[in-house]
Amino acid sequence: QVQLVESGGGLVQAGGSLRLSCAASGRTVSRYGMGWFRQAPGKEREFVAAFNWSGRSTYTVYYADSVKGRFTISSDNAKNTVYLQMNSLKPEDTAVYYCAADQAGLASRSEGQYDYWGQGTQVTVSS
Repeated sequence: QVQLVESGGGLVQAGGSLRLSCAASGRTVSRYGMGWFRQAPGKEREFVAAFNWSGRSTYTVYYADSVKGRFTISSDNAKNTVYLQMNSLKPEDTAVYYCAADQAGLASRSEGQYDYWGQGTQVTVSS
């Protein structure tokens, strides 16, 4: 089992950057598929990014089309933390961002694949 705690959200102007962190306790994140999702007010939760370790030094990464080229998902196994670097932020990126872990170790775009979720962190982008 793993517990996930997100941090790093806040208020930023359009064009700015934020880095979200997802600190995991319990098993090491390298054993899980890890994902970031977001939910804007009045909308369903949507996929943002996901990755998994597929080998000793290789990994698979997926991004939603809306964030491709602007967001980067990464991990620091020594800190057991997953990051979401968000650049060139837009007002439409405003949402609560959630970190999730899949114990099957897949990098999935589907939230139903994930077994563990953090509490979320608010990101607000002003125009």
